[in-house]
Amino acid sequence: MTAFRVALSGDFFGPGGEPVFPEFDLSPLRDQAGLDLVALDKVPEITPEQIADLDALILLGSRVSAATLEGSERLAVVARFGVGYDNVDTAACDRQGVALVITPDGVRRPVAVSILTLMFALTGKLMVKDRLTRLGPDGWAQKTEHNGVGLVGLTLGSIGIGNIGAEMFRLARPLDMTFIAHDPFADPGLADDLGIQLVDLDTLFRQSDVLAVNCPLTDATRHLVNADRLALMKPTAFLINTARGPIVDQKALTAALKQGAIAGAGLDVFEKEPPDADDPILALDSVIVTPHALCWTDQIFEGNGAADVRAVLDIMQGQVPRGIVNTAILENAAWRRRLQGYAEAFPG
Repeated sequence: MTAFRVALSGDFFGPGGEPVFPEFDLSPLRDQAGLDLVALDKVPEITPEQIADLDALILLGSRVSAATLEGSERLAVVARFGVGYDNVDTAACDRQGVALVITPDGVRRPVAVSILTLMFALTGKLMVKDRLTRLGPDGWAQKTEHNGVGLVGLTLGSIGIGNIGAEMFRLARPLDMTFIAHDPFADPGLADDLGIQLVDLDTLFRQSDVLAVNCPLTDATRHLVNADRLALMKPTAFLINTARGPIVDQKALTAALKQGAIAGAGLDVFEKEPPDADDPILALDSVIVTPHALCWTDQIFEGNGAADVRAVLDIMQGQVPRGIVNTAILENAAWRRRLQGYAEAFPG
């Protein structure tokens, strides 16, 4: 093997070839002896031809499907820039002996902060008060009609207490709220340490004053937040989704908001992205919306990039990287032999 070849998906670069996220420091890869770094053409779905001579792929938003990986014999890792991996066929990765790696350390704090940002904005009626202020004296005269809601003693709920959900609760500790969550895979010890009461799903919807979606999109979680569950919520409650849009039945949410069944929602993600300009949810004053980018800061791009770079270099040196999603790959004999080959070809 003459070189360890790494590619970035084309959506990391703008039309002129400029990096979309300049905080993503690629110098450790560029400076690594024996490593070739290339950029792929921007495509909705990575093609088999694009990965044919690659050992590692750092992936942003393009899809990696079963067709992408068909016949793949060299690719050892897909390093996703973030934690969502619904654009990667994990079953195909297993079949082809490809590790899928995500970046939990890079997103944990920025996404948790974005959830709290929406919670503060919703309960404080930030957007309404911003609009009133811009109206001048007539707007100021209406301010007593739009008092916010204090958080002390309210119940903060979460669908999931994984990487991001747990961090959300850690950051919310000084707010003197009650914590509840539903997570069939929860670590009871972690829940106890964070002061979280684990409850069933219906109880979570009934008791939460602020309910955050913190689970991945899977077949089991698609439309988990539906009309029946929204009907369980308090009319004073708020729903926040920074995870994946299809976890929430958006039509059902729109109807619940129009009917006043819940007080408001904060959405960084949508069933269709971008949503149509005439999507009825965008016209509701009780909703705060952001373009799947509220957590986008210099720190998240720096953190995600550093995690992906570390994963790629670990593979090159024959080591198992952090953040592997398809952990069954660890028992894949062909993949382990590939790692051993890298260790021998590129000794640290």
